[in-house]
Amino acid sequence: MKNVLVVGGAGYIGGCLSDMLIEKGYNVTVFDRLLYEDRFLKEVPFIFGDIRDTDTLVSLSPKYDTIIWLAAIVGDGACSQDPALTHEVNYLAVKRFLDKTKRRIIFPSTCSVYGAQDGLLSEESPTRPLSAYAETKLLAEKTVLDHGGMAFRLGTLFGLGDHYSRLRLDLVLNVLTYKALSEGKITVFGGDQWRPVLAVKDVAAYFVEAVTRDYNDVYNLSMKNIRIKDCAGVYKNIFPELVVEIVDSKFEDLRNYQVTNDKSEKAFIFKPKVSIEAEVHRMVELLKARRIKNPLDPRYYNTHFVKATLDDIRKY
Repeated sequence: MKNVLVVGGAGYIGGCLSDMLIEKGYNVTVFDRLLYEDRFLKEVPFIFGDIRDTDTLVSLSPKYDTIIWLAAIVGDGACSQDPALTHEVNYLAVKRFLDKTKRRIIFPSTCSVYGAQDGLLSEESPTRPLSAYAETKLLAEKTVLDHGGMAFRLGTLFGLGDHYSRLRLDLVLNVLTYKALSEGKITVFGGDQWRPVLAVKDVAAYFVEAVTRDYNDVYNLSMKNIRIKDCAGVYKNIFPELVVEIVDSKFEDLRNYQVTNDKSEKAFIFKPKVSIEAEVHRMVELLKARRIKNPLDPRYYNTHFVKATLDDIRKY
């Protein structure tokens, strides 16, 4: 039985990943700062800590056969609130740890590193990051590969994770679900932008298989490429009375890319299974049952929460 340390394991991906690893028989420990959470009640060994505390992580690392490093400031908007902090958290913390330990880790990068490009993009395509988030992920990805590790370039995630971690309502398919249910209307700006999308549970399943692989490479991960405006059809099928507004204006998010998964399809047995429709139904059930008391709480939106947290710090 391997001992697995999931750094950032209380987050959106980490929640369902820790469950899946335990189901496979791994001994799992979660290391997390609980930035978005007030508590961690899951019955999993837990270490409270900050990834910038390199010495603590270095001292812990010999106890674990595999380290999965999920912790980061995630998203263009959240990272833009303090680019220097983003650089430290998303890149320097990873680099310091790897430089000291020479460890191999499994790491989530992002398809955002491709920026805005036409055509079907592979792992060998040029990278053109347009944000601090993409830039720092690309830097960290290179460092991970230099130390023998594996990196996944993730598409835009959607859906529900485990029963403990928060639902991210700042992700496009998730927020459209909330808007459709609460307002009976969704607004799509432009909508011609392409995104590769993937359910959070499918991401976790890839990481579980990755524990059994010794690959030293980077892989695109997505279920399919979809234009933002084409998502409207999914919601119209689920909400027949839904009003869909397409605003013919340039959206502030300039990213536009499609990716090919040929490389990951050859390297991994697992294939994405979770559909957009299935996860929209699951999110609707959760929201209708009022299991989220206040869906407008900033903690469900990375940008709003990081901004509020930094504003509070700057007051003192």
